[in-house]
Amino acid sequence: MNRRRQAGLFLLVAALAGAAGFLSNWAKPNFAVIERAAQTLSSTAFADLSGKLQTLSQWKGKVLVVNFWATWCAPCREEIPALIKTQKKYAAKGVQLVGIGIDNVSKIREYMAEMNIDYVLLIGDMEALNLTNELGNRAGVLPFTVILDRFGKVAYTHAGALTDAVLDAALAPLL
Repeated sequence: MNRRRQAGLFLLVAALAGAAGFLSNWAKPNFAVIERAAQTLSSTAFADLSGKLQTLSQWKGKVLVVNFWATWCAPCREEIPALIKTQKKYAAKGVQLVGIGIDNVSKIREYMAEMNIDYVLLIGDMEALNLTNELGNRAGVLPFTVILDRFGKVAYTHAGALTDAVLDAALAPLL
């Protein structure tokens, strides 16, 4: 191999290694940011379906499953039965499920009645979506779920629809 080709190959490998290093650091979660976001999440006031402001801190001491969703989001709608089942299954063990709907109140009320949702629903906005980004939802997808342990620390996050099995596995070590 001639020197020019060797130099080109060396530069290509170096550039690829640099890019891989940059991307791996970019993709690593910043745990300090995530924990600050969890504190913000716990103290942020969200309106309930009657317009009364609620904070997640009222459930301190419980394992909190916080699910960001919207009525227009197909994967969100698919996972709702698993969330309902999880609330029923684990409520007596100190688990509280809270859905934060990124939608208008009337649509959320209609969907709640249609699906017989029996867990707490609150109303979020673009700030709530920005908070999911700080919690690790870099792609900004819905649904996005964060599970906080009994001390308010992030124990698990998941972008996309959840299944019963994934929820059970995520909650088992926290009970």
